[in-house]
Parts: sequence; C-alpha cells; structure tokens
Amino acid sequence: MPVFRPAGPLVLSLGKRRVDVTTRPLVMGILNRTRDSFYEPAATYDLDGFFRRADQLVSDGADLLDVGGVKAGPGEEVSELEELDRVVPVIAELAERFDVPMSVDTWRASVAAASFEVGACVGNDISGFGDEEYLAVAAKAGATVVATHIRLRPRVPDPHPHYDDVTASVTEFLLERRARAYDAGLSHEQVILDAGLDLGKTPAQSLELLRRSSDLAALGSPLLLSASNKTFLGALLELDVRERREASLSAAALGITQGCRVLRVHDVEGTVRVRDALERLLEVDA
Repeated sequence: MPVFRPAGPLVLSLGKRRVDVTTRPLVMGILNRTRDSFYEPAATYDLDGFFRRADQLVSDGADLLDVGGVKAGPGEEVSELEELDRVVPVIAELAERFDVPMSVDTWRASVAAASFEVGACVGNDISGFGDEEYLAVAAKAGATVVATHIRLRPRVPDPHPHYDDVTASVTEFLLERRARAYDAGLSHEQVILDAGLDLGKTPAQSLELLRRSSDLAALGSPLLLSASNKTFLGALLELDVRERREASLSAAALGITQGCRVLRVHDVEGTVRVRDALERLLEVDA
C-alpha cells in the first residue's frame, strides 16, 4: 500500500496559529467530562481527574486537546445547561494553564460559541452541522470546524447501517458539508474532514474507510482520524475496550500513511512515538 502524499501544502488554522500538516500529523488528546464514556467511564469527570489527565496529555506531547461533555452514543440525557457547565469552565482553565490549542467536542452551536469565547479554536462536531447555527458561530469566532460524517444523528442507535458504497457516500456527504462551511465564510484552512468511524457504520464499513483514507485525504482538506479504542477494532480483532492499545496505534500508523493529518487519541504518548518514528522512516526511504 503506497504512502499518500498531498498534491500541495496543507495548512491548518488553529486560532492565532497556522500549522503546516502537509507531512506531519497533529496528535489530539481526548478529554471527556462524561460519566458514561465508552472508554474509562467517568475517569475524568471530576475536576481533579480531568486536570491530571490534561497535564499528562500535554506532557506526553499533545498538539491540541479535545474537550467533550456528552458521549456520541446513546446514554444519559445531558441538557444544554449541563453541557455548558461541564465544558466551558474547564476549557477556560486549560487555556490559562497551557499554550496548546483547544477543541470543543460538541454539536450544539451554543456550547461551541461559549467555548470559543473562553479559548477554544476548533469546533469538533460529529453531527455534520446538524445545528444550523453552528457554522455561523464558528465563522464569527474565526474558529476551525471538523465536518464529520454520520448517517443519522448523535445519541441515536444505528444498528443496521447500509450503503451501496460507503466511501462514496461519505465522500459526497463531506464535500457537501465542506461547501456549507465555505459558504458560511470559513476558509480552506478552517475545515477538517472526518469519516466518522463507528458513527452509523458496521465494523467492516469503518475498516474500509480507514483503509481508504487516502481517497478522503485526496479531497484536499486535513483529514481527522478518530479510531482510538473504537468498537470496530474490538469487533474485528475480538478485543475488549481495555485491550485495544496496540490496535489503536496500528490504526494510527495506517492512517498516517494514508493521509490522516489529525489523530484524535487516548494514548498520546504512544501515538506521538508512532508518528515520529514513521516520519524518520519515511525520510530515510526518501
């Protein structure tokens, strides 16, 4: 399988920063303030645990931090006020503590707006901009957005997803969402694409999208890979959620070679080592 090489420079806007991700991916550390996350439920819900994890992720080399207050899948109801309370104060505190870009993992425009006001510069929206105000809020704040493919919507079970061609369907969806972002005033440096592995996909469909990441990377926007500890890895390799570290690192390595330029992960230290080792190996190969 050949290594994907972009046709031209690929630059990502992260607040006041402009980061060249043409050949060097960014590692995004996951910080969940949820009680029911599929991975380590409630481990970082309390503030002490949350900030300990943040300190660790930054020490391990995270290029940016992604803060979320509501899990993507079915679970306990989280109101808008509760989500605001979970994520906005901690993003403000993180912005004071660290010189690291912040992303807010939310599909609510109101939560994104409040997060941008206190220091977040990326809106990671797994709904595919289901909230019609989301892009306007991001454009007003000068923030970058993640356009993610999802078949239905967050929090809704999707046990039997069907596609005639999953990669073609995801490509069409992402191109349409990117066009919406451009129409709202965002630049090409402010749009990240995400195939949405596990979001309305069977394990086999998610694997196909991972293997065909180069097709999505060829669309010309930075491609985000969120495969860390995902269900499709467990299903295909018969691994419990606590046994998926090596599979997650392998998925990250495959994604890097196929053009993924933002890696959303739990294991920042391991992913940074994989990224840096691949960079050296590819330099030698060149």
